[in-house]
Amino acid sequence: MTTVEKWMTRNPITIDQDASIIEAIHLMKEKGIRRLPVMGGGKFIGLITERMIKDYTPGKATSLDTWEVHYLLSKTPVKDVMNRAPHTITPDVDLATAAQAILDHKLYGLCVVDAKGELVGIMSVGDMLRAVVEFSKVAK
Repeated sequence: MTTVEKWMTRNPITIDQDASIIEAIHLMKEKGIRRLPVMGGGKFIGLITERMIKDYTPGKATSLDTWEVHYLLSKTPVKDVMNRAPHTITPDVDLATAAQAILDHKLYGLCVVDAKGELVGIMSVGDMLRAVVEFSKVAK
């Protein structure tokens, strides 16, 4: 079986823990991604996703107007909203184990870290689907 290392997205786009939620939103939109590993002092310390931001953002029933919501998000650092203990996997894990972890925990991706805990990639559902497509081509 092939490993995560072959299919993961290497050198993922990251964001600093002190960046604002607004900066995270803009970065995700600009790069067309849904999750950002969070860095603090050059180390991987967490993960922020579109879902976390949506859950944090006041709903339409709020008494805040658009500008007040924007102000709130521009003053809130990513570290206040991020998951401080995201599910991780190492590059040497086989693809089936990674897929099972995604299924078991109802995730859309896993952060890939080396033995020292350094971020080396992201294994997304999209990466898994690329592998499935490739495997199906080979099987024909």
